[in-house]
Amino acid sequence: MNTNYLFPHRYRRLGWTMFLPGLVLGILYLFWDIEIPIPEISVFAIVSDEIFHDQKWFQIVETDIYNEILGVLLIIGGILVAFSKEKEEDERIRQIRLESLMWATYVNFAVLLVAMIFVHEMAFLQVMVANMFTILIFFIIRFRWFLNQSNKALS
Repeated sequence: MNTNYLFPHRYRRLGWTMFLPGLVLGILYLFWDIEIPIPEISVFAIVSDEIFHDQKWFQIVETDIYNEILGVLLIIGGILVAFSKEKEEDERIRQIRLESLMWATYVNFAVLLVAMIFVHEMAFLQVMVANMFTILIFFIIRFRWFLNQSNKALS
């Protein structure tokens, strides 16, 4: 099986150095509203919609980019961690990777369905924000766990 869709193994370390701080800071921000103060800066926005203001299209806006920094750390770091080759990539690892990705997709959307039924108003918005990242988180946890268990069984 061709694995050209995976990043080289060396990118996993870079992924962890981005993903873990992003995850910790994201959890602190989402659940306890703790954030590192970052001054507002001017950025280009395709669309910006502030509360009680008009929508702005294709303009420069002043904004705190903390959310964007967290998102970039989590997405890029998570993708590098999740989709970097193992040192020895074989059929067993590819099967664990595929099953973990399928499982993470099912669990992610099951959580979303439950939230759609039982979580409402602004709390649902928080669930949607978290849900952008949970598929990667679920995949990484399950893949690493099953890979570790498989390696122990082979030893």
